[in-house]
Amino acid sequence: MNQTPEWTLTVLAAIAGLLAGILVSLWWSRRIARARKRLPKHWPIDPRMMANTEECKVWRWLNRVFFDHHIMIKVPVTRFTLPRTKENGAHWYRLLSGVYCTFTVCAPDGHVVGCVDVPGRNGITRSNRKLKLNLLSQCGIAYWVIKSNNLPTLAEIRTEFLGEVAPMPNSNDKDEAIITAARQKLRAVIDRQRHNRHSDFGSSVNGPSSHSGPESLLPDSDFCSGGWQQHNSFIAPLDSRRGELR
Repeated sequence: MNQTPEWTLTVLAAIAGLLAGILVSLWWSRRIARARKRLPKHWPIDPRMMANTEECKVWRWLNRVFFDHHIMIKVPVTRFTLPRTKENGAHWYRLLSGVYCTFTVCAPDGHVVGCVDVPGRNGITRSNRKLKLNLLSQCGIAYWVIKSNNLPTLAEIRTEFLGEVAPMPNSNDKDEAIITAARQKLRAVIDRQRHNRHSDFGSSVNGPSSHSGPESLLPDSDFCSGGWQQHNSFIAPLDSRRGELR
């Protein structure tokens, strides 16, 4: 009767052990991947300021200069630009999704008139600045890099962004009074609109379609397929009318 050599049994045992290790490794990797995709009950996230000290100085100055506009913070350029054709929309979105300016000056009708970058400690790279300058200028949007210790005049930046000559700051008390009155009027309109939106929102939340509790907002789904994600208006615009890059 023939007996299987010991070395054959050793090889078979090694192969079986190797296969078992591979299977365990695959199972563990998939388990970790599923755990990473699931929304956590306790987020390892803390709040932080949207603007640093230098940026806040320029932000306050912009609010005084463009008292009749909205100053938005760190908005991606894909929120206010649109590809001319849908065929390469996903490509341009991947390329530009991480590109944003420190501040975006927006008119009350939602039209962006200009963008401002505030350089950090290391400044702004030449390639970054050139990309934004070329892109925004071709869209008809002004672009400036501003430091808090070297601010342009009110007339310079308003002429560049709006094509109008605004009164110089501190020229006389009458100009200051006009600016203050316009700012207060704009703030009153915004507060009234915000109150109306909150009233409408409250009535919809109390309706029959509202969620029963916070648990319904946290389904066990991954980040890519979660229903809470926003619609990508860069690739597929929210409005039915066509928008064009100018």
